[in-house]
Amino acid sequence: MTLDQRTDYIQSLRSGLATVVYPIQYLVNLPREFADWGSDTFSSRRELQEQNQQLRTQNQLLQAQVQKMTFIESENRHLRELLKSSKRSSERVLIGELLSVDLDPFRKQVVINKGSSDEKLYVGQPIVDAYGVMGKLVHVYKYNSTAMLITDPNHALPVQVIRNGLRAIAVGHGSDGLLELPHLPNNADIQVGDLLVTSGLGCVFPVGYPAARVVEVNTNPSLPFARVLAEPIARLDRSREVLLVWPTDESLPDMSRPCDFTAEEIQ
Repeated sequence: MTLDQRTDYIQSLRSGLATVVYPIQYLVNLPREFADWGSDTFSSRRELQEQNQQLRTQNQLLQAQVQKMTFIESENRHLRELLKSSKRSSERVLIGELLSVDLDPFRKQVVINKGSSDEKLYVGQPIVDAYGVMGKLVHVYKYNSTAMLITDPNHALPVQVIRNGLRAIAVGHGSDGLLELPHLPNNADIQVGDLLVTSGLGCVFPVGYPAARVVEVNTNPSLPFARVLAEPIARLDRSREVLLVWPTDESLPDMSRPCDFTAEEIQ
């Protein structure tokens, strides 16, 4: 103790022994330190995996919410367009929603969630969307109704060319979603791009509703009539909400007899 207090010999000896013993201490502590490191590493890895899974779940939920919000925004935009369309129209209207679509490629019919329990609907009542004419009701039940679209082969729509007033009948063309204007002579004044609107004839559709735009005019001198095809203005394959229209008193159809044309009468 005296030597340790008065000289540095013992301190030097202690430092030497500590240097010699350090590797032994390191080797003795190495398994415990390795175990602690492994535990921390695996624990951190497990936590990262759990956090990653939680973030993935949250990301999927957020994506689903974004998709839903996108659909709601699109639906609201379409409803606003419908409301603008109803304001432009002087007739009384009722907004309906499509319940189902006929899957037959040659028959274009839809079911609407409005029936006789909602309003006084009637067979032959026109339906439109925010862009143009869609069709008319062919069956009215208590809680729903069936409508025939203007592209159905059994549907015929009296129209006129807005450019010159030329009158014609637009008949549904079936699966291709087009309208055909039969019995127009080769020299008829009709061109690609002409806008067709309802003429008001037939006692069904009010006058002036956009119906279709001409997309093809083929004339053949060997044939008596031109081949004229038109594309509907209404979004028949995309619109989910529709407007049921009550024409004004002056153009209401006579319920005692069907005064609208049929494809058989035209042909």
